[in-house]
Order: sequence, then structure tokens, then C-alpha cells
Amino acid sequence: MKLLLTTLLSKYIHSSLALPTIAAACAKVPGLGIVIREHTVNERPADILRSLISEDADVAAFSCYIWNIEQTLRLSAEMKLLNPGLFVIFGGPEASYGSHDLMSAHPHIDAIVHGEGEDTMAEMMQLLVASSGSAIPDDRLSELQGITFRSGDEIITTGARLNSDSLDSSPSPFATGLADLSKPLVYIETSRGCPFSCAFCLSSIENGVRTFSFPRIEQDLEILMEHGVETIKFVDRTFNYDAGRANRIWEFILTHNRKSRFHFEIAADLLTDENLTLLKRVPDNTFRFEIGVQSIAAETLDIVGRKTDLERLFANVERLQEETGITMHLDLVAGLPGEDFDGFVRSLERLIAVKPHHIQVEPLKLLKGTAMRKIARERNYTFSPFPPYRILNTPWLTFGDVCRIEDCSEALEEIYNSGRFETSLEMVAQHHALTPLFTLWSPSKSKGSRLSVIFEQFLNHLKKVFPGLTESIIEPLRFDYCMNGHPGHSLPSFLKGKDEPEAGLIRPASQKEIAKRLSLARESRFRTFSARFARDYSTAGWPEGDFRITFIYCSSGKILHLVERVLM
Repeated sequence: MKLLLTTLLSKYIHSSLALPTIAAACAKVPGLGIVIREHTVNERPADILRSLISEDADVAAFSCYIWNIEQTLRLSAEMKLLNPGLFVIFGGPEASYGSHDLMSAHPHIDAIVHGEGEDTMAEMMQLLVASSGSAIPDDRLSELQGITFRSGDEIITTGARLNSDSLDSSPSPFATGLADLSKPLVYIETSRGCPFSCAFCLSSIENGVRTFSFPRIEQDLEILMEHGVETIKFVDRTFNYDAGRANRIWEFILTHNRKSRFHFEIAADLLTDENLTLLKRVPDNTFRFEIGVQSIAAETLDIVGRKTDLERLFANVERLQEETGITMHLDLVAGLPGEDFDGFVRSLERLIAVKPHHIQVEPLKLLKGTAMRKIARERNYTFSPFPPYRILNTPWLTFGDVCRIEDCSEALEEIYNSGRFETSLEMVAQHHALTPLFTLWSPSKSKGSRLSVIFEQFLNHLKKVFPGLTESIIEPLRFDYCMNGHPGHSLPSFLKGKDEPEAGLIRPASQKEIAKRLSLARESRFRTFSARFARDYSTAGWPEGDFRITFIYCSSGKILHLVERVLM
């Protein structure tokens, strides 16, 4: 018998952790062959169907999430039409809740696995192999805990399966060689559950935290680091819930890492002085911390059951910014109870003030199974009945407000998170709060991918928001433009000064002289571009003068600069 494990990922660079974990658990079933196939939501549906049907599987199990459930339903239904004998199983968070309604609406689904699926899937596969392709007797399926199945015209849900206290009992997808380590980003889990009970999060449904043993964690990490995985992302909901445990894992990484980068979701207010001391040793751009602030309104956080010491959170973020080279990513959830648009703006302003590397803003999604759905009913929320269940309005936000927040999220991505406009934003911040740049954003109907188009659109937007900065912004914007890649023969006309020589035609130092002054290797290959500036934007404090800045674009992708004063 052949089992096909499949899912539709949101991006190609991602890889599934659920599928190889299930495969490792089912590998012990005699007579069962297993194949894993990952596709993305961006591929042509016809191509995905052709690929999966070609596997000629007896059983197809789909991992379902808010970003893929609608396409998965269509894909699995078409597979069933082509192969009526195919046994179709759904699992994952988008199938685990409301399973009776899902199976009623979609008769091609034969069974749904709830929650953690390792043991349930292994037991179901044993029954399917034993049945030799015949229907499994209802009495045998009824004995399986944690499933919903079809019995004639009836849909039956069995008793809930208790989660195992020993996570190590599930075979490692990495030690078994079943995980795809060729992707740029590979997920790992070292714990399940969360110490908090935030009403908007699925992790709040499970009580407490369970952890893998340190030998298992270290074994899995060693495999990933030895393989040279580019980015290892921990899916632990609150990685540092135990400060001592976090330090032990971080210490292991610092000792054994070769060239990987690591992404953690942490609660910044739980960081201890011991944590912060150790984190000073992390090499630049090796760790990335994702920190959920969600809102700075204490009453709002209290309503959704989120316990956060905001003062300590921001103090620790500032220490991380000042004392470490860790990349900081801060999150807000807009639309929580009691927070109107002005409240959202205050939360955004507070995040901008600590200058994280990235800020993510998302309107609230009312996920299946979360306590937030009950709160939404009680407080008269309106939300979409279709995935991803985004809010449409709340007692505090109109639909227009929600749209403005979505535009603000796009602006943060384009302007702040892209890193294209670092010098320009620093200059604006010397005169104004940055928030209006994001909250007054109007998405362009004609988006361009060319750098000159992107920069001109930003300049036009800035002129509307802060018209008094039109003249003074040109030079910082010109510096940013040059720091984003070689401008070609010359700069775009909108970035040139009034009485300035043709930028790019200014005579730079010779390549030999540049290589010598910057101590570059003799075989180094690079291009140059020179322009005149009234400030040296590469130096702290931006000293004034008449400068020729030569930008050196190395073949490695690194951009250096050589600054020279122009003598009159």
C-alpha cells in the first residue's frame, strides 16, 4: 500500500515539518510505502494535480492551513474523481476544528485526523494495510482516538486522543533522513504548547508546554548545522519560556554552528540578565528574534488573556538593540478588543521608537478553534467566513479603518522592512514622527520592480506627507539609491541636485588605488560609482562638507564606500 503525504506551502523556500514527522511515525508500519510531495499555492493547479495523480497512491493525506485549505479541497476532490478508490485524509489546524461541517460539505473526504497526528496516522495506516484495500470496518475505526470518519451517511467523531508526555517517542524526521534539508529554510521544534493563553492564538488551546529531551534537540540541531541549512526556524511558540533551557540551546548553537542562521519566537519580557549576557556573544546576523507585542494597550491585552510586562519587554528590546547583533522583528495584531485606529497608531509609534529591523502589522484573523471567536460573537465583530477569516469591522474599527491598516502593513514592507530607505528615514525622523509615512500610504496601482520607479514613488509619497522636506530629502535618498545597487551610467533625474556635476561622471579613484586603500584582495572584482554629497552619510553624525563618495560594488554583493573631501 502506498501513502502520499502532501501539502501546499505558501512559498517555495519553505519546507513542511508536519509531513516528514508523520512519515517517520508511519515508517514502522509493515507493507506501507510512503512518499512526500510538497508543492506551493503559486503553482498551476493542473500541474499539481498531474504530479500527485502520477504517484498512483492508495491513500492521500493532506496537511491543511488557512493559506491552502481552499486549493486543497479542490485538488483532493479532483484526485478522488480520477481515482475513486483513493482514501483521502485531512489533517492540520484548518481541518481539526469544525471537522463535521467540513466532511458534510465535502463528501470526498474519508477521514480527518485531529491535533498531533503521529500515533493516529500510524494506527490508521496499520488498519488500512490490514484491510488490503477493502473498507475498514466501522468498529475498528471507532477504536481510533482523535479522528472523524465517514460511516455510510453518518459522520462520526471518536474520543479525543491524549497528547503523549514523551515527545521523544516520535521518531526524528531529521535522523530518519525524511526531511528535505535542501530548502533555504527548514523548521525545527524543540517544544509543543505555550505557557500563555492568548485568545487569538491556536496554541492557547493546549495546556502547558512539553519539551523534547536535550539529547534529541542537540542531535537534530547537529544534523541541520552539519548539513549547512541556511536558516533554521524554531516553531516553538515561546522559545524562552524557560530561561535556563533557552540558554542551554543557545550555548549549544554557538559552540557547534558552522554557517546557519536561526529564527526564534520569544517573549522579550521573559529574558533574564543571564540570557542577555549570553546573547552578546552571538555573531551579527546569526539570530533573528520575532517578538509579539500585539498592542501596547494593557486593557486590550487583558481582555484576550495575554500576560505581558510591556515596560520590561521594551527595555529588553532596547538592550538587545544596543548590546547585540541580533535582528529584531516586532509584531502587532490590529483589531483586538477595545483598540481603535488611534490606539493602533499609538502601538505602531511605540514600536517604531525602538527601531527594530522589521515591523509586521496584521489585522486580526479569527481562527477556527480559538477563544477569540467567542469574544468576537459577544462583542459584535464582523469577519469573513472564508480563510484566513480576517476581520471586516469591529465596534472600534470601521471597514475603512481595517483597509487603512492593511495599507499601512504594505507601506511598512515597502518602506521600512525593505531596508532600502535607511538614511532617508533617519533624516525624516530628525524632523517628524515616521508614523504618517505608513498610515497615510495609498497603494500604487502601477507598481514597478525597477529601483528607479520604487524610489520615485517613495519620493512622491514623502512630498505629499511632508512637503517641507522636499529639498532636504534628495541627498539622503540619493545615498540610499546608491546603496541599493549600481545606478548604471548616471542617477535618475529626480535624484540630481540643482548645480551638481553629472553624477557617475565624477572621476573616482582608480581601481588599483581603491583596492589598496580598502585592503581588498588582489583578485577582487568590483564596479564603482561616484557622486557628490554635502554630507558624509556613511559616517555617524553626517558631517558637513563637500564630499565625493565612491561606492564599491563587490562581486560578492557587498557594497563599500570610499569618502574623499573635495578641495576647492
